[in-house]
Amino acid sequence: MLTIYKKELKQLFTGMIGFIFIAFVLLFAGIYLSANNLRGYYPNVESIFSPVSFIFLLMIPVLTMRSMAEETRQKTDQMLFTAPVSMGEIIMGKFFAMVTVFFVAIAVICTYPLILSQFGKINYIGAYGAILAFFLFGSMLIAVGLFISSLTESQIIAAVVCLGVLLIVYFMSGLVSLLSTSAIAAAVIMTVLVALITLLVKNMTGNAAAAYIAGACLEGALLILLALSPELLKSGLAALLNALAAFDRLNNFAYNGLFDWTAVVYYLSGTGLFCFLAAQALEKRRWN
Repeated sequence: MLTIYKKELKQLFTGMIGFIFIAFVLLFAGIYLSANNLRGYYPNVESIFSPVSFIFLLMIPVLTMRSMAEETRQKTDQMLFTAPVSMGEIIMGKFFAMVTVFFVAIAVICTYPLILSQFGKINYIGAYGAILAFFLFGSMLIAVGLFISSLTESQIIAAVVCLGVLLIVYFMSGLVSLLSTSAIAAAVIMTVLVALITLLVKNMTGNAAAAYIAGACLEGALLILLALSPELLKSGLAALLNALAAFDRLNNFAYNGLFDWTAVVYYLSGTGLFCFLAAQALEKRRWN
């Protein structure tokens, strides 16, 4: 894993992607720091992280698009598959290399509370708690991008799909009010989600029959729920969509001054899940 980590980290900085990612994160963080804090002598640095998180929409696809897609396109993934390492170690080596790039930006951002301490009293626990949440959130999105990259051999497709997924997640709280207005609309949305899950299971396992049977069972349960309890279906959809609104979980850190342990667990769990799925995608390609 260490060899893969070093190789990936070298490629990120040799190809300038790492420097571009760091530069853009620090650029927008600096703009918000200057506008919200320095010019207004406002010492709460945590207020910048929720608005700055939108930069992930652009920079995460750029950072992660080539991580596995380029290996597949150039057929160098065959060397990885025959190397004496597990698929999990390959994924973690690449993941930690990209997280290291992000951590460089975070290390600079860690100086912001010290700078703002010149203008007032700083809640260091709140400030560094928000920085930690921002780092964990970005790490989870890197894992999402890595998983998407592991599914295709095209960097462009990986970047576009990752951007689309992140856009949906970014606007998820607004979609909740728009999409869960009726039981029929909720059923249609849930049907789309069932179809996506079915395709994902089919792609991950290579077992079309099992995927279609699982999808049919989920769709049957959905129709029964629609007939017996449409209100429960609507509330269930709203709860599901709210659970996917990952960007909103920064708000407790940024605006309420709270250290939200549930958000920390959410980000760590999401990171582990998507790294696991990426490893399983590689395992399937290895045996195929």
